[in-house]
Amino acid sequence: MKNPYQIVKRPLLTEKSDRLRETDNQYCFEVAVGANKLEVKAAIESLFEVKVSSVRIQNRIGKAKRMGRFTGKRADWKKAIVTLKEGEVIELFEGV
Repeated sequence: MKNPYQIVKRPLLTEKSDRLRETDNQYCFEVAVGANKLEVKAAIESLFEVKVSSVRIQNRIGKAKRMGRFTGKRADWKKAIVTLKEGEVIELFEGV
């Protein structure tokens, strides 16, 4: 198994993720591109000491961008939406 710090890169703090956290007890994270649901679940449970109910994963495709006549592409990344069991909370997000 990989190191949990290599699987979970950073929390995503957006208006939509804030609404999900308040209403459905769901938290959003950017995770490693090669991570699967089981690895994400184990990483979140070990890092934050909470019980995870379910994990949903989205592959986000990087946009093609131009700088003058040169074209490039933003990096592809993976987003995980983690649902915690009833009564569980991640203290990192409280007060944000």
